Amino acid sequence: MEDYRIILEKLEENGKEAYLVGGYVRDLLLGLSPIDCDIATNALPEKTEQIFSDYPVIRTGIKHGTVTVLLHGQPYEITTYRLDGNYSDRRHPDSVQFTASIEEDLSRRDFTVNAMALSQNGKIIDPYGGRADLKKRIIRCVGDPWKRFDEDALRILRALRFSSVFGFPLEEKTAKAAKEQKEALSLISKERLFSELKKALCGKDIQRVLIEYWDIFSALIKELQPLFNYDQHNYHHCYPLHIHTAKTVAACPSNPSLRLAGLLHDVGKPLTRSFDEQGTAHYYGHAEKSREIAQNVLNELKADNTTKEEVLFLVGHHDSPAEKNVEEVKRRLSRYGEEKYRALIDLRRADNSAQSEDFKRTEQHDRCLEMLSEILESQSCFALKNLKINGDDLLALGFPKGSLIGQTLSALLDGVITGKYPNNREELHKIAKNLLDSRK
Repeated sequence: MEDYRIILEKLEENGKEAYLVGGYVRDLLLGLSPIDCDIATNALPEKTEQIFSDYPVIRTGIKHGTVTVLLHGQPYEITTYRLDGNYSDRRHPDSVQFTASIEEDLSRRDFTVNAMALSQNGKIIDPYGGRADLKKRIIRCVGDPWKRFDEDALRILRALRFSSVFGFPLEEKTAKAAKEQKEALSLISKERLFSELKKALCGKDIQRVLIEYWDIFSALIKELQPLFNYDQHNYHHCYPLHIHTAKTVAACPSNPSLRLAGLLHDVGKPLTRSFDEQGTAHYYGHAEKSREIAQNVLNELKADNTTKEEVLFLVGHHDSPAEKNVEEVKRRLSRYGEEKYRALIDLRRADNSAQSEDFKRTEQHDRCLEMLSEILESQSCFALKNLKINGDDLLALGFPKGSLIGQTLSALLDGVITGKYPNNREELHKIAKNLLDSRK
């Protein structure tokens, strides 16, 4: 028996109602594998604690009616039916009022597709037309969308996230309210915004969502505003900059850092434009300028250090040309490592795919990946760890401690990468000894 059924049964055995609610029901009806399992009940929090006294219970949000029960190490949030008071901070309700009605509880939810409840016997409570909206493939606010977004402006970005992930457009009034209230996103904590942004960017329909709601994303990231309808005046580019950007994001693998890099890779272009005598625009140094701007954006969004490092590397190097031969690929591998280099190829490929048809170079990026695979499969030497000689060997040969050892190893590695030297321990010993003797 699934663990959630145990929880539902125990609540019902004690004379209480219990339903699965929210995203679990939505995903189940969509034929997806639900992840989050939230449970709503008419049991008051104290009663829920009593019913599950034999289990570890965490008073997660007791003030708002939520306790968490740990079952086989898995947490299950159980929340008493409630109505929310005013949202004076536009984030959290000032107060909650417990209610005996599941329908009233569902009325406080954000979108109709998230405002359904499922009983253990399969009965669906759907007072706001969530199933119909799933069939219509639309995202619609429960009740008045202006009120829903006024309560919590993060719901604006959540609407775009669901639209992107599921490929559902926003219902007309929901879309209008989202656009009209977009500036309220500034009231939301950066951490919450960043979390939703990453999820939205990784959706399958992000190209459409970015293009359709560029103004909302620009309210969140002001640095995106100059990209809207920006004519690149270059034969490589047939799209305005914001559309090129949206296409690049969508062409990247569904990875948060890659898609963030796709979103920010050209934000420096408007600041680096120059024209030649033929009237063609050029953007010399735009990758570094974009990196600089991206750093400010990520700092503002309170991005974690790992994400910042990954995104800034990709943005700063995205304009580098595709490697032409094995030697160049080895040098990139040596400098970046496999993971970063693969991500860079992915971004460059995505960027190129969003250019004019005559200038797409898919085969070049494919060849980089082929050479990369060949190098890894053959266990070719491309890093110091692959070199058949190390610092201890050089010390044994008489090298003094210090920078000379590192310089010599780097020179030997370079020689192996270029094919000048074989990656053979005896041969490298001889070469290193000769290098040392030549310095005496």
